[in-house]
Amino acid sequence: MSLFTVATFLAILAIFAAVADVVLIAIATLVGGPARRAMRDAIGPYALWMAALVAATAMAGSLYFSEVAHLEPCVLCWYQRIAMYALTVVLVVAAMRRDVGVRPYVMALAGIGAVISAYHIAVQRLPGLPSGSCSLTAPCSAIQVEVFGAITIPVLALIGFVSVLTLMAVAVGPGDEVRA
Repeated sequence: MSLFTVATFLAILAIFAAVADVVLIAIATLVGGPARRAMRDAIGPYALWMAALVAATAMAGSLYFSEVAHLEPCVLCWYQRIAMYALTVVLVVAAMRRDVGVRPYVMALAGIGAVISAYHIAVQRLPGLPSGSCSLTAPCSAIQVEVFGAITIPVLALIGFVSVLTLMAVAVGPGDEVRA
């Protein structure tokens, strides 16, 4: 499978995830009562598994880019990977245990990853920004993959982190009552 095919597939998944994030956030913040309760009832019990799937897909995508397509990750990419790989492990274990008690830790890690991703996007779009200790062979400002004229690897990561945050916000565990 070609780099373009995989990148396009991941970009399409990211677009669907971003739309779902916007819908979930809109329902949670703008719509009250029965609609919010119905959304939590429908998605909440599966949110840990969905978040684990998002993180695992992002991890698999990053491994494809580096190990199969031989794209060298920059320093900021490594920081994002550290957060996403850790999220994958924590979320899979939490989903297996049905433990929504990991919410604060997952949200903190996903929040940090999202901030790094957002900064990486800014570095790519505004190359004059300082990017720390980037290497000459893998500068943080380089755009190695771009799909649909806007979706780069850090954009994919940002959408993944925001999706995990959104899903954790609606996650409910066994015995949890859905709040209006």
